[in-house]
Order: sequence, then structure tokens, then C-alpha cells
Amino acid sequence: SARCISGYVYASAGAGESTTDVVFSGNGLIAENGKFIATSERFSFDSQLIVSDLDIERLQADRIRNSNFGNGKSEQAYRTIDFKTVQSNDLLLKRTYDKHPFVPLLSNRDESCEEIFSIQVGGLAKRWQHTHSENVVVGISGGLDSTLALLVCVKTADKLGFDRKRIIGITMPGFGTTDRTYNNAINLMKSLGITMLEISIKDACIQHFADIQHDPNQHDVTYENTQARERTQILMDIANKHNGLVIGTGDLSELALGWATYNGDHMSMYSVNTSVPKTLIRYLVEWVADHSPEEAIRKILYDVLDTPVSPELLPPDADGKIAQKTEETVGPYELHDFFMYQMVRHGFSPEKVYFLACKAFDGVYQKPVIFKW
Repeated sequence: SARCISGYVYASAGAGESTTDVVFSGNGLIAENGKFIATSERFSFDSQLIVSDLDIERLQADRIRNSNFGNGKSEQAYRTIDFKTVQSNDLLLKRTYDKHPFVPLLSNRDESCEEIFSIQVGGLAKRWQHTHSENVVVGISGGLDSTLALLVCVKTADKLGFDRKRIIGITMPGFGTTDRTYNNAINLMKSLGITMLEISIKDACIQHFADIQHDPNQHDVTYENTQARERTQILMDIANKHNGLVIGTGDLSELALGWATYNGDHMSMYSVNTSVPKTLIRYLVEWVADHSPEEAIRKILYDVLDTPVSPELLPPDADGKIAQKTEETVGPYELHDFFMYQMVRHGFSPEKVYFLACKAFDGVYQKPVIFKW
């Protein structure tokens, strides 16, 4: 409306129109020469109507007085200046690059986090209603991803006016589960007032090892993936039993790396974190913790944030602490998210992504470390 010096009336598809590739906000706007005259509430499930007035005479006067209006219609002469690009790893760039490009600026933190949560909630809410599912089922590990997925489920239930008991949270202790993550999972589910189940996978996995003649002391990929697939089977069967949807917890960073067990935790009936990278997951959970009015929930969330990222599929160390740390295997997530952003958003080559990463993470990681990952 500013570019055209005009009135602009816009209505987007309503919330719930699609929940596969995109989520529509139901945005309604009336603008006049670059200023909003009226706006609707975004992500509302109720029908809305906005009405306002446009001052046509004012727009005509602005067009007459603005010397740039209509310049695009006339032919203009352009001067062409040739230049050459320089390819060098030693370029001294004057601009800086954000190490965490997926993470919003602190100046608009509340607005950005509300937006992201609204998109996640809007997608899940429509899917929950559309499938006529009685419940949603989510595995709770005490880690970042499942914590965010649970928070989205709770907010969705509240928005739809559903009893939180329709959220079935299941913690499934295995051979690598530590007291820290176990207690955080249990306490978070209790504090949020959802239906809580605890189902150990140890006996089932031991039986499976016997069935396939696998030595349980051989801690290889079979040992790890057996646990992941057993957990997924439990989630799926509980969902079938209670007319529920299994809510996926895996994030965008894990999907990009393939860091998931095929036919295991890479599966779900509806996943709410698939467009959220790991660095942003941490940011969102921290935002919820900072704004939670309940001290008990804040304490749990801060401890989840402080816990090393791990699938906990290998036994703990001698002190009962997490021995299997994801970033020691696949590399720092902040590096992967930086790589992914530059590649997916801008289509940069591996050489340029590496060059930019070296500039952005100068003093944080040495070049051989960045090159390795």
C-alpha cells in the first residue's frame, strides 16, 4: 500500500486451512499508504470480520504530490558499471554474520516466540480436531525436544478447551536413562497435570536381544536402535488403544542430519518440531521457563536446558551421569544449524558456507573443527 500509495484489503486463508506444509494465520488487514487501519486476531479459530474506511481523496492528493509515483511507467536510461568478484579465503569482510541465524533477536523475543508457538499450536489443533482423536500421546524423555513438544500439546489443549488429561505422556526408562532426565520427565508431567504413564523398556529389549541372538553387552547400533524402536512401538500401540495421535518430537536439525532411528523415533502421526532447529528449540524452552508463573515448572525447565543433549541409549558412566553425548558424535548443533541455514535459505556452496562459518565462529571454534563437522 505504501509502494502504490493505495488502499490495500487482504484476507488470508483461515487457521486450520492446512496443517501439512504450512499453517495459515487467518490474517485480515486493511492498510492505507503504508499504515494499518484495521487488523484481525491471528490464529483465531473463530470467524472474524474487520471493517474500516479508506480516504480515497487523501490517496489521490498523496499521488499528485509524490514526485516518485509513476516513475516506473516511464523508460529510464541506466549506466552500466562492470566489476569483478574476488574469491579468497583471506577476505577481510566488513560485515558480520550471526552465529545463530535461526534465533530471533532479543528485541523482539516475545513476539517471535509467540508466533512460533502459535504456528505449532495451530497445526496440532487442527489435526487433533480433524482426526477426531480423543487423545494425543507423546514420549517424554526429559530432554529438550520432548519438553517443547509437551509444552505445545498443553497449550493446544488449553486453546481448544480440552482437559489436559487428554494428553498422555509416557516416560520409558531404558539402559541409558539417568536419574536426572527421569526425574525431570516425571516432575514435568505431574506439574503440567497431564495423564502420566511409566513403562520400562528394559525387559522387552532383553527379550528381543534373546530372540535375535544379540549379546546385550555389545553396545552397538543394534543395541541402541532396539530401544528406540521399542519406545516407538509402545507409543503407537498406546495411541491405538486410546484413540490417540502420536506426537513426534524430533527437530529440524536431527532430520537434516538423519540423527534418528529409522522406523523408530523418526516416525510419528503428527510432528510439531520438524520445522524448528535445535538452537531455536533451546531458545523457546528458555522463553517458556522465563515466563512461567510456577516456580516448580521453571526449575524443571532450567534443568532440562542445562542437561547435555543425548539419546541416552548407552549406559550411564560410573557416576550415573550421561555418557552418550550427541554433540560429541555429530558435532555442535550451533554449527550444523549455521550450515543448514546458509545452505537451505541462500543456496550457498559448501566452500562459501565454510568460509562464512570461519568468520562467524572466529574465536569459538578453530578452522579444522569447523571443517570436520
